[in-house]
Amino acid sequence: QVQLEESGGGLAQAGGSLRLSCAASGRISSTYAIGWFRQSPGKEREFVAAISWAGYNTYYKDSVKGRFTCSREHGADTAYLQMHSLKPEDTAVYYCAAGRGIPGNKERLYDYWGQGTQVTVSS
Repeated sequence: QVQLEESGGGLAQAGGSLRLSCAASGRISSTYAIGWFRQSPGKEREFVAAISWAGYNTYYKDSVKGRFTCSREHGADTAYLQMHSLKPEDTAVYYCAAGRGIPGNKERLYDYWGQGTQVTVSS
């Protein structure tokens, strides 16, 4: 089993920054791609960003390009989503997800999900 533990959510001002962490554990967790999704009240969950298991390839939703950055440690046991220039529209519960295959923007690519962490951006 792959287990995910998220942290780093909180309150930020517009234009501020937060860094989300996703700690992965379990057998062969280093081979899993990591995706980030978010969901705000009244909206469907949407893709935000993803990183391959080797850490060489990253993918981003258009609205966060240039503001958010995915990374992961060499040992691939922790992944990060660094968020800059936050906007009130970024307010949502953010989820970390892990999948055995290639990274992508579809929820079906991911087998394991974290509990979510709240990000709130004030105007």
